[in-house]
Amino acid sequence: MTAAKIHLTLAALMGLAGVALLAAAAHVTGTQNVGTAGQILLFHAPAVIGATAARKAGFLIDFVARLALSALILGAALFAADLTRRGFFNEALFPRAAPIGGWFMLGGWLGLAVAAALAPRN
Repeated sequence: MTAAKIHLTLAALMGLAGVALLAAAAHVTGTQNVGTAGQILLFHAPAVIGATAARKAGFLIDFVARLALSALILGAALFAADLTRRGFFNEALFPRAAPIGGWFMLGGWLGLAVAAALAPRN
């Protein structure tokens, strides 16, 4: 399976999970963290899809973009999983899981900026 297929499949699953978490947050009281987790997934899913298309079209440096996209996916999943566990069970996934996920997301966005700025295609 190619990197593009993996990234697009994971982005679709992020979107699915985001909608499910927002629905759960709307129907279960005291789950603000769950709603935030759903939003994080839904914000990043289309970004991954768009950046994957941009990478395939040559608007991003391939290797840097693949790393950045992987970091975005990992970071969003880790952040959302931690917030979801906190929302439903009032306990962390593991210590500092959300901030680690946040740093991966920040690194992913920075990586995409670098991949775009240095790409050879105009």
